[in-house]
Amino acid sequence: MLETPQKSPSEPPERPDPPEGHQGGEAIALPSHVAGSGALDRLGDTARDYARQAASDNTRKAYAKDWTHFARWCRMRGTDPLPPAPQLIGLYIADLAAPGTTTEGKAPALSVASIERRLSGLSWHYAQRGQPLDRRDRHIASVLAGIRRRHARPPLQKEAIMPEDLRAMLATLPHDLRGLRDRTILLIGFAGGLRRSEIVRLDVGRDDTPGSGGWVEILEDGVLITLRGKTGWREVEIARGSTDQTCPVHALTQWLHYARIDFGPLFVAVSRNGLKATDKRLSDKHVARLIKRCVRDAGLRPDLPEAARVRLYSGHSLRAGLASSAEVDERHVQKQLGHASAEMTRRYQRRRDRFRINLTKAAGL
Repeated sequence: MLETPQKSPSEPPERPDPPEGHQGGEAIALPSHVAGSGALDRLGDTARDYARQAASDNTRKAYAKDWTHFARWCRMRGTDPLPPAPQLIGLYIADLAAPGTTTEGKAPALSVASIERRLSGLSWHYAQRGQPLDRRDRHIASVLAGIRRRHARPPLQKEAIMPEDLRAMLATLPHDLRGLRDRTILLIGFAGGLRRSEIVRLDVGRDDTPGSGGWVEILEDGVLITLRGKTGWREVEIARGSTDQTCPVHALTQWLHYARIDFGPLFVAVSRNGLKATDKRLSDKHVARLIKRCVRDAGLRPDLPEAARVRLYSGHSLRAGLASSAEVDERHVQKQLGHASAEMTRRYQRRRDRFRINLTKAAGL
């Protein structure tokens, strides 16, 4: 039985909510008994800056939305999100899994993965306020275990972009500077097995920009990409292709030459007339929109309605395509994708030679 949290009149007043998008860096401050100085104040600014870099921009934005939703949920039910109450969190995640009727109508139920992400967002925000949330508390852990048991489903996987699909997508791009850039994005993303965030955070050289997530080095036999991914820094080798039309290295050198880029972000916006590259770094949303547009223009999966087939593809379709089509030892694919385990790599392999090893016959049946 879930216990309803009760407020005591003797409890201290709650802290006001930080504004949406609060990053937690403001919590880094000197102890009250330490006298401030110019040097310590500068170190405090540095520490706050490092604290803000503890999570990616996309993660912080997602966590901010999670907190906003939870705070609004609390207000609509006459309670407060602070201080953290495991009983209240248990009720919240139960409502996410099996939402009741509210003044806005019946909200859609969230998947188990989305609920776990919401919990991570709330835990992060509570930690920034110095009020950690115990997710192992029975009011949370038991409810979440029941949600997993009843509602867990295999993850919905995006369609893989296979080599023949990629060629069809490349054929839809215009023969101008913008088309050359997008061709390079698709080829580098596919051959490197890169996430869309990893693609757009690349710089031409090391330490070109403060927000760099890596850089490229063009060698005689290919491109060496040094990047910071989810599992830390890693090197990705992209060798030259069999033809210039599908060679990622050739596309990259052409893009750098005609865009006249020798410093700063690797993939940037192009002027309205399509004749000049700007210095504005592309967002990862551009990669997602590019893939969906090319899928639609190339007519992939014609057996489905347009809206349905566009939804099948995302930025991860490039990574899945490499994992599914590269006929090499699995450990090489795992290294390229930056996966910590072979099991994660297998999740990306959409086209596998199933039943190649027949254990039934091997057992004598």
